[in-house]
Amino acid sequence: MSATLPVSAIPVIAIDGPTASGKGTIAQRLASILGFHYLDSGALYRLTALAAEGSGVHWDDAAAVSGVAAALKVSFHPEGRIRLNGQDATEAIRTEAIGIGASKVAVHPGVRSALLQVQRDFRKAPGLVADGRDMASVVFPDAALKIFLTASAHARADRRHKQLIEKGISANLAALLQDLQERDARDSKRAQAPLVAAQDALVIDSTSLSVDQTVQAVLQAWQAHFPGKA
Repeated sequence: MSATLPVSAIPVIAIDGPTASGKGTIAQRLASILGFHYLDSGALYRLTALAAEGSGVHWDDAAAVSGVAAALKVSFHPEGRIRLNGQDATEAIRTEAIGIGASKVAVHPGVRSALLQVQRDFRKAPGLVADGRDMASVVFPDAALKIFLTASAHARADRRHKQLIEKGISANLAALLQDLQERDARDSKRAQAPLVAAQDALVIDSTSLSVDQTVQAVLQAWQAHFPGKA
């Protein structure tokens, strides 16, 4: 697609889902296969939580955290590195504590408003694959393809546990399961942009699917919309 096309003509594949559903891995694979840009919207909320913590701002202080979000200076690099205010934050934002903080700051309407345009600015030719919790319902309601990727809480906790162990990080499976269930409840009950499948989204339960199988399921849906595009 030409870069001169209006933004509204640039296709978006929006992938939403709960914590540890695998949406980030799936979205990155799809972006690579299709040659699209990639947006990890959750990273923006994690970066807000990290920046707030670094500034001594409590995650429950809506006004202060919203100010932090509005002042974020973030850059995403091709090799997967993420910089916050000039400093590498790639590993720092992936801790369990910052993940909890991201879920907490995301409930504040001011934070979501501040980050909305930042996310929409990632929509560039030839296309975008965006993952998060409200990509299809709020950020890109006109997305060409909307996916809601889910899996059982037990399956997601098990996947997260294995990921942490592989990284040499000790983790308790029961604690991870409880944390995921608490995050699910918090995300689905928040007043603004709750975690919910968009009305026209394709729901994919990956509990018993491999990464490759899940990618293929999304690609098949994409090809059904745009034959010959993948």
